[in-house]
Amino acid sequence: MHRVLGIDPGVSETGWAVLEQVPPGAPRLLASGLIKTRPDTELPERLRLIHQALTAIIAEHAPQSVAVEEMFFVKVANTIRATLQARGVVLLAAAQAGKEVREYNPRTVKLAITGSGSAEKAQMQTVVMKVLGLAERLRPDDVADAAAIGLCHLRSLRHTRLKVLDSFGGKRRLP
Repeated sequence: MHRVLGIDPGVSETGWAVLEQVPPGAPRLLASGLIKTRPDTELPERLRLIHQALTAIIAEHAPQSVAVEEMFFVKVANTIRATLQARGVVLLAAAQAGKEVREYNPRTVKLAITGSGSAEKAQMQTVVMKVLGLAERLRPDDVADAAAIGLCHLRSLRHTRLKVLDSFGGKRRLP
């Protein structure tokens, strides 16, 4: 069994999703949500609130690892700065809890989930919904993105495990 906390960081809204993979079954969504901060609140306080919420989520759900979206490009400089700071708080909360952290860029997530690194958001959400056996798409987009990041990580773990077994001449019969 592996439990992962997927996180789509943002200073206004940080999406999160806890997924669990119990071989040989399909991954399942255990919990998800959105950490919201008010734009009229000073940035240090917003970052503290994100940290506090993530610390509680990690304590409650006890993931083995945390998967976080990498930053690659944002158009507005203020958005870049605030999002990077929120991302830093995410990494801090994971490190304080002693959790393994993996980072995935959006293209890698899209490729792992849909098979195409240029998939549209709607296509991603449809695949996430189907893989997790959900009746409807996760909302808002930040929560759906967090679930996709978590799924990407679970698929990456399985792929890594297969590569390690192959390198030692092991059998490929894995859950």
